[in-house]
Parts: sequence; C-alpha cells; structure tokens
Amino acid sequence: MMTLTQELSLADAQGRRVGWRGWAALVVLMLPVLLVSVDNTVLSFALPSIALELGPSSAQQLWIIDAYPLVLAGLLVTMGTLGDRFGRRRMLLIGATGFAAVSVLAAFAPSAAWLIAARAGMGVFGAMLMPSTLSLLRSIFTDRDQRRLAIAVWAAMFSAGAALGPIVGGLLLEQFSWGSVFLLSVPVLIPLLALAPLLVPESRDPKPGRIDPLSIALSMATMIPIVYGIKELAVHGFAVAAWLPILAGLGFGVLFVRRQLRARTPMLDMRLFRRGSFSGALMVNLLSVIALVGFLFFVAQHLQLIVGLSPMQAGLALVPGLAMMIVAGLAVVPISKKWPARIVVPVALVFSVAGYVTVAFATGPESIGALVAAFISLGIGIGAAETVSNELVLSSAPPAKAGAASAVSETAYELGAVLGTTVLGGILTALYRTNLVVPEGVPDAAAEAASETLAGAVHAAGEIGGSTGEALFEAAATAFDAGVTVTALIGAVLVVVAGVIAATTLGGSRQKS
Repeated sequence: MMTLTQELSLADAQGRRVGWRGWAALVVLMLPVLLVSVDNTVLSFALPSIALELGPSSAQQLWIIDAYPLVLAGLLVTMGTLGDRFGRRRMLLIGATGFAAVSVLAAFAPSAAWLIAARAGMGVFGAMLMPSTLSLLRSIFTDRDQRRLAIAVWAAMFSAGAALGPIVGGLLLEQFSWGSVFLLSVPVLIPLLALAPLLVPESRDPKPGRIDPLSIALSMATMIPIVYGIKELAVHGFAVAAWLPILAGLGFGVLFVRRQLRARTPMLDMRLFRRGSFSGALMVNLLSVIALVGFLFFVAQHLQLIVGLSPMQAGLALVPGLAMMIVAGLAVVPISKKWPARIVVPVALVFSVAGYVTVAFATGPESIGALVAAFISLGIGIGAAETVSNELVLSSAPPAKAGAASAVSETAYELGAVLGTTVLGGILTALYRTNLVVPEGVPDAAAEAASETLAGAVHAAGEIGGSTGEALFEAAATAFDAGVTVTALIGAVLVVVAGVIAATTLGGSRQKS
C-alpha cells in the first residue's frame, strides 16, 4: 500500500498546466463560493430588520444566524465523501438547485421558527456546494503553481464574500425588505447551473470503496451535538444541559475516529491529521473565521444601532477592508514562494490582532474611522493567512481524496462561523445584559425587551421617546460598547493563538512546486 507521502509526490509529479478552460472553470466555481460565504454574514446586517419585524427572542436570534452553519458543519464531511464517490460536479449542481429553492422559502418566512427551519434547509444543500468547489480546483489545477494561484482566488472570494455579505445586505435593505438578502441566490446560481456542465470537468475518486452508513451517522452525531452544546453554553452559561451534548458529540467523535482507523477504505483518511501542515492549517482557518465573523457580528450592530448609519452606509463603511482582504490574499502568493508558511502566516495575523485591539479601544458614536481602519487591518491578516493555509490543506491530501480533505477544511470554516457568532456573540450578549442598567421610568415590557438585545433596546427607546427614551438608548449603547471592548480583546487572543499554532506546525519549507 502506497504511503501518503508517496501519493502526494506522485500527484505533484503528474501535474499539468491548464489553459483558458481551466481558468474559465475557476470563474464558474467562484459563484457558489461567493454566494455561500456571503450567506454566512449577510444576516449580520439584516438581523436588526428581522428582529423588528419577526420579534425573535435572543436565543431565536442566534439560531437564525447559526442554524445554517450548524447543519452545514454537520454534513460537510459526508457530502465531501459522497462527492468523491458519485462525482463532485454532480453534487455541486444538486446543491445549487436545492440551495436556490430553499432560499426562496426563507425570503418569505412569516415567523422566526419558519426562518430557522429554512436556514437549516439551506445548510443541507450548502454542504453539497463548498467541498465540491475546493476539491474540483484540486482536480483541475494539478500544477502546484497554478493551483496556488487558484486557491488564492478561492480564499479571496470566500473571505471577500464574508465581508461582502453586510455590504450586499446593506444595499438591498436600503430599497427592499429583509427577505431580499435570500433571493440573491437565485440570479447567482442560475449561471452556475448553465455553465458548470460546459466548463467544469467531472471528477471522482477512482477507487472510492463502499458507502459506510455508520460512518456517515457518526460524523453527523459528532459535529451537530458539539456545535449545539457550544451554542447553549453561550446562551445559558455553564449548565449541565449545555455540556451533555458536547460530551455526547466527543464520544461519537471517538467512535468515528476508531472506525476510520480500522476501515480498509475509510470515509476520512485519518493519516492526514498526522501531518502538521494539515492540522495546523485547519486550526488557523478555524480561529481566523471565528475572528472575522465575530468582528462582523458586533460591528454591524454598532454601526447601525448606535452610530445610526443606514444598512447601506454601514455596509459601504466596510468596503476598504473588503478590498484589502482580496489584495492581501493574492499578494501573498509570490511571498509564500520565498518565505516559509511558519513565518508568513504569523506575520499576517499580526495585522488581525492590531485590528481587534483597535476595536477594543474605539467604541462610541464617533468611532467610524477607527472601525474602518480596524477592518482594513483585520482583512489584511485574514486574507493572507487563509490563502496560505488552504493551499497547505489541499496539498497535504492526494487528489483522489480531495473531496474529503476539502470537506474537513470547510468544516473548520463553518464551525468557525458558528463559534464566531456563538462564542463571541454569546459573550457579548451576556456582557450586555450584565452591564445594562435600565433607567427609572421605563415600562416593564420595554425594559424586558431592552434586556434581551440591543435592537430591542433601540426599538423600545424610540417608542418611549423623550428624555426617558434617550436615557434608555444611552444605557444600552454604553452596555453594548463595554461588552465589545472585552469581546474584542478575546478575539485578539484567539488570533494570537492562531499565530502561535502556525509558527509551530506549518513547517519551515517554502511552498515550492
């Protein structure tokens, strides 16, 4: 049996440079990448409008955002493996069709519960999209230099999409209702369905082995309870009901790993995790996405609800950071040829730390300039780090297992999106409730709404009006920004941890072809 190192060496030796069709296929594959990553964060700016119209509780508000990445994270490994077996392009097209259809249902949701269910359905089909795009790049671009550039574009589009979500959301919400942010998927996915069969070649594992339903069930039983338990910890604190799902998920995870190690044709090749470059790159992805999504969660609310910007104005305030995220992702490609990843990634993440520290000390109604500068700094770090780490993930896996490897990488992304909202968002919510001092004279119903969310406080303050309403608004803004300071410092620590992991696991060799 060939070792993993031999498989990788053979794959690189067989690399061939692609022509215009390969680059045209890359353009097509960027459509679902952009869409799914936009969907991860577009609700950050639509959430205030949804909160005012549907009136969700604080727990429902988190579920509206997290139902999608929760289901996505639970199914990614399964869908990536099925793509290796049945065809990655086929899974891509099925996922695109279903994603567009369920998005329409989400756009016209009459209640918070309906919207949560629709977001979960989008997660099912989204899980078919993302592993397929990255694994198809692995099969199309067999030459490592070309693959490095293609992955830089992929990472730039994914990161840019996460930042573009609030901007697109802001532009749409300026003219239309909140449901318009979901209808965006329809015009984006139609060109994909038309062009993918023409430009994107089908690929699959030539020796996929048999389908293992038990491994599929164990992978889902591992991810979903863990992410759910983390959500419960953020909302309800260190209660037994929150720890039980986490412990159950970890237990199923042990069973999943044991089954993969014993199987002749495992669903997920656990040998990959023995490579420091693979495991380290995954952790960098995870922590970087936590930092990005957590940042957008509280900055979106600050700009709209405290500073008073419209959704479009708030979205446009993030354009410079978006641009720098793309530039950094592409500019790091030649740098990564000359310098080892263990140096490039930590240096890049220093910019992200600086962004978070800026946010920690830039709260208040007059902080727009500082927040824009903070997002530029954050974007530089994450854009560069994600490009390098994603290339390492794919290069650490043989082409036949590209779907499974891509799925693991995507799981880190989506788990990061959940944790960014759940952990950082949950901490911020808890700090807001702790710090909020409701002024005298506020009716009980308004006080209860204000204690739930910042949006509830702003809405209640507007209804009360006068000096009492102003006092409630000031109290809510002060409590929220005090929470942002603490949360931003926690985010900075997470990025520092990512830098340390990169410096100690990504190795000293340059990314040569």
